[in-house]
Amino acid sequence: MTTLLISLAAFVGVAALVVGASMLLRGTDESAVEDRLSILTGAKKAPSADLIKESVLIQPLNGSKDIFADLVARFGNLSLLFEQANTKLTPTKFFVTSAGMAAVGGIAAAFSGIGLTYAPLAGAAMAFLPLLWLMFRRKRRFAAFGRQLPDALELISRALRAGHSLASGFSLVASEMNAPIGVEFGRVFEEQNLGIPMDDALNAMTDRIPNLDLRFFCTALVLQKQTGGDLAEILDKIGHLIRERIQIYGQVQALTGEGRLSGIVLLALPPVLFLTVYKLNPDYIMALFNDPMGKQMLAGGIVLQFLGAVVIRKIINIRV
Repeated sequence: MTTLLISLAAFVGVAALVVGASMLLRGTDESAVEDRLSILTGAKKAPSADLIKESVLIQPLNGSKDIFADLVARFGNLSLLFEQANTKLTPTKFFVTSAGMAAVGGIAAAFSGIGLTYAPLAGAAMAFLPLLWLMFRRKRRFAAFGRQLPDALELISRALRAGHSLASGFSLVASEMNAPIGVEFGRVFEEQNLGIPMDDALNAMTDRIPNLDLRFFCTALVLQKQTGGDLAEILDKIGHLIRERIQIYGQVQALTGEGRLSGIVLLALPPVLFLTVYKLNPDYIMALFNDPMGKQMLAGGIVLQFLGAVVIRKIINIRV
């Protein structure tokens, strides 16, 4: 009991230290906004030349000093993942959540009878749950965007035939269609209204939504802008092609349904049996953790499970 209290106190202390340090380093966005508004309205004198480096006029309002964001920017664009997953998480919240999940997993494993040896593994597995959740949301959003894209292209094509401009077509998609495609097309419309070239706005959208059909659409717009042609007809052909691909993909999913179900059963069977036997007879299953040969068998089983998942995925994952 004493060990559990010490572990919980250490976790709470580290979490409080991380949160406190992030709040101190982040600064206040509200003060930056107030300073900029005061300068623009004339209520406050603009900074002199020797203080221009400290002026809020050359710093973005959302450019808060976040040590986790700076660290992530060195190794990967985690903010883009948050944007693609349509979540308001920040790197600080993400890392604090991952650390909390790791601590909970490690403490639960240490006091569940498995032993302190495998507590770090349980903590590491729990730490990856927020990342898996982000990837799930990202994949689901991309799939929804792909399903909405043919209807959006058809809507833009009809708007062009009715005499509207391409920008008006984007605005129509933003106002008439739901998220995520309405949000993304509306963002492109607002960006080009603010002076960003249409090509740059389209490239930014393809970075946020790495969809192959969307790249075809953006490439067709750029080429049509340079060479001319009937853009409405081009959009109709791209939309028809996307619909055919979606239909073929549905047929493939139906034909591989048995394989996917078999893969789920085969991959879920060993963990379920492990938990069942552990619940019925813990002494019988603990031999895998206490005996050296049992540890080797357990490690080999985990490796074979991973290899089996990769092989099954290769069999049922047919690209269309």
